[in-house]
Amino acid sequence: MTEYNDMELMISVAARELEDGATVGVGTGAPCAAAMLAQKTNSPNLVILFEAGGLKPELPEMPISVGDSRTFYRAAMAGSMCDAMEACSKGFVDYTFLGGAQIDMYGNLNSTVIGDQNKPKVRFPGSGGANDFGSLCWRMMVLTPQNSHRFVEKLDFLTTPGWLEGGDSREKSGLPLGAGPYKIITNMAVMDFEPESKRMRVISTHPGFSFAAAQENCGFELLQLPKMADTQPPTNEELRVLREEVDPYRYVIGR
Repeated sequence: MTEYNDMELMISVAARELEDGATVGVGTGAPCAAAMLAQKTNSPNLVILFEAGGLKPELPEMPISVGDSRTFYRAAMAGSMCDAMEACSKGFVDYTFLGGAQIDMYGNLNSTVIGDQNKPKVRFPGSGGANDFGSLCWRMMVLTPQNSHRFVEKLDFLTTPGWLEGGDSREKSGLPLGAGPYKIITNMAVMDFEPESKRMRVISTHPGFSFAAAQENCGFELLQLPKMADTQPPTNEELRVLREEVDPYRYVIGR
């Protein structure tokens, strides 16, 4: 097996979650790399949607923004942000990838501020299309490095709803029934959400990591499956496609 880094592992694991024929809303960076890898390996009929309006492009290389002209290359439609969000609101988008500065045990995300919003320590770009994608796409996934500063007990600001306060609180809020956070993929483990409480739980650990390591790098108590799986590392073919066809200039996998 060829050596790989954390980012290559996370992207490969994420790509395997995208089945052939599904639709995924992505931004740039690692989520885009995962979608491209899936399209070039196990899911040739994957429909990629960018929030700026590119629908089902045949990406020639890694775009640098959601409005990059490459996101419209040989696309089924060159639309607008309104078209992309309308597709989400109609239930046409199966998956989305999001991220943020903070995530809590219910998959709620903060990409707005650290500290008091009136006098923040750090101000981030905010939601963009993340709130719409997280609210309306069926399955939300997050690709993120794991540490206790990012995985927190309480968000400083709620930008994108996850399972809100757990249980049936998301359903009661009026958000679409059955939609919500699905998988969290970090450099240490893969997490899903316990069906009743909607709390984050570890379902597999990556090579070289244990549940104890994942817990040590988390600011809240993680649940775990009684029998956790071992994450399968990237195959040689996944690494070849990722390095030669998806990101040959190492914009993402070189981080």
